[in-house]
Order: sequence, then C-alpha cells, then structure tokens
Amino acid sequence: MSSSSSALDARLGAWLGAHALSLDTESLLAGELLPRLSESGVFGAGVPEAEGGTGGDVTDAVEAVAAVSERSLAAGFVLWGHRSYIEYLLQSPNEALRAALLPDLLAGRVAGATGLSNAMKFLAGLERLQVNARPEGEGYVLDGKLPWVSNLRVQGFHVAAAVSRANDEGAFVASLAHDDPGVRRSPDLDLMGLRATSTAALDIDHARIDADRIIHPDAGAWLPAARPAFLGLQCGMSIGLARCALNEARGCLGPGRGALAEPIAVLAEALDGLERELREGLRSGAFHSRPAALFRIRIALADVVAQAVGLELQGSGGKAYLSAPGAAFGRRWREAAFIPVITPSLLQLKTALAAQRESAA
Repeated sequence: MSSSSSALDARLGAWLGAHALSLDTESLLAGELLPRLSESGVFGAGVPEAEGGTGGDVTDAVEAVAAVSERSLAAGFVLWGHRSYIEYLLQSPNEALRAALLPDLLAGRVAGATGLSNAMKFLAGLERLQVNARPEGEGYVLDGKLPWVSNLRVQGFHVAAAVSRANDEGAFVASLAHDDPGVRRSPDLDLMGLRATSTAALDIDHARIDADRIIHPDAGAWLPAARPAFLGLQCGMSIGLARCALNEARGCLGPGRGALAEPIAVLAEALDGLERELREGLRSGAFHSRPAALFRIRIALADVVAQAVGLELQGSGGKAYLSAPGAAFGRRWREAAFIPVITPSLLQLKTALAAQRESAA
C-alpha cells in the first residue's frame, strides 16, 4: 500500500472526481458504477493471474479500495463489497463455483455482495445468524433476512450469506443469486449518503440451493480465515478518506493557519504507521490468530478519519459551511460519519475487545 492515488486509472479518477457528489447523494449512476470500476482493472488487484487477475496479494486489493475511496467513498464501498465476495471465492474449496462466477465478477457483468456482516458479528459472539436452513434432498431450503447489504445491483448480483443448519448442527456459507426463487431484494434503503451503492435488504423465503452453491461447508472454521481480508479491505475505505481529508487540509495551510501544520503532520505519520501495521499483519497471516490486533487498527483508522476531516474543516473555515464551496467537504463529512457504523461497527469491535479482556482476566 502506498500513500498516493497515482496508481488509480486516470479515466476512473477523472470520472469519480466529476461524479463523487452524485454517487453520494443520488442513485442515478448506480448502474454505471460497477462497469466503470471494472474497466479500470481494480477488481483484479490481488487476484492470481491464473484466476484472471493481475497478481499480487490482498494488500494490493486494500490499496485499490483506498485509492478509489480517496475520490469517492461510495465507489470505495462498492469496490469493498465486490472484492470481498471475490475473495470469498478465492478462499473457497468449491473450485467449480469459483470457475463459474469469477469471470463475470472480474468483468463487472454481475455484482458480488458480502452478506457476511451478520456472520462476522456472530463470530465475535455479538449476534445470531439470521438465515436458517433445513435439508431437502441433496440441497437446502433457506429462510431469513439480510437487513443491510450493499452492491445488490438491480442488473444482477451474487451474495454470500452464513446459514445456520437446523438442530444446532453448525453453519455453512452459501452463495445466493438475484434470480433465485425465494430471494427478494427490497427497494434501496433511504440512506443519508452513499446512495449509489445499491444498498438494500434481502428477504429469503424458501429459497432452495444445491450443494454446488456452498462456498464453505463449515462457517465456524472458515470465517476466522476470511475475516482478515474482510476487515483489511474495509480498512482501505478509512485509509482513502483520511488521505483525501489530510491532503485537503494541507492545501489550506497559509497565513493564519500555520498552527495546523504540526497536527496534520502528526496525523499523517500515524496514518502511515497504521497502514504499515495493516500491510504487515495481512501479509504475515498474524491476524488469523490475533484478530484483536486487526480490530484495534480498524478502530484507530476511524479515529484518524474523524481527526482528518476535523482538520480539513478548521483549515477551510466558514466556506466549508457554504453550500457550493463546501459541497465536497460536506460529502466527506457524511462519508466520515459512516466509517464508525460499517459492520462490524466500532462499538461492536470495542465490545468484542472488552469481552476478550474479561475472558483473559
């Protein structure tokens, strides 16, 4: 991960710069966003070349999320969801499912959505699984609801969900599709921002799947292995937004604002340190056995974002509160408000860390 968005495709960067406010405030460009991201090649970052990607590792995908989020958090959020679903397929033993779905996902012809936020809270002991299954023939019948999932593109999507087996016989991770009978997408949720992210609820009513749709048969064993990439890619959104706000704050330095130079430099150094910790932990695999370290990085990055937009506000002064001059800042302020509530939220992460400390004591 670098501290610059220079690696971002110039055409995508220009398009995001021109449409960032629209992507945040309306759904007009929701259908265009995924193909735009695909054309730039960002979906292939960290995907093995043998699988159709550009190689590298998951830190390259984190950097792609950061670079896109630097221009638009709505676009970064869509990229996170899509790339997380791709990562699930890469980590799945179901080679046939991966071969069937990956080409269209990399090409942006269909959306990938991570419906595993509930599962990650379940893993931390914070919530029960919200989708249940009963066996039927060689497959399962699923019922339940996913109340908040992004990148549910109306033109077509696949979504990952953790599913609880009947009679407490464990759980598995399955892939559902937009055209599965019994899978119903709600209208877009009425968000205060990020409105082009195709965020909706999914109702699952007697949806039947066969075993070939199972990403992993043992969610309890697989989720801890998938969690570092899930949260690491999520951290890319904070990194990108913080970089942007700090750059804007630096641009405000001048007569009467010199007092901001030191806090900007200190915060930028803290951001660089957190990026380094994240990169090293993802590459070494340390977060598999020490998830608390990753939780703390996610929490710290959210704090950096809050401070960074605060510094931008101080540097901009009153013009940030005027509709036209302050439009871009207002968007970043809303984006920053979203960072703490992305599942798992900061409160949920802090609750998990507190429970871990109590258990250790």
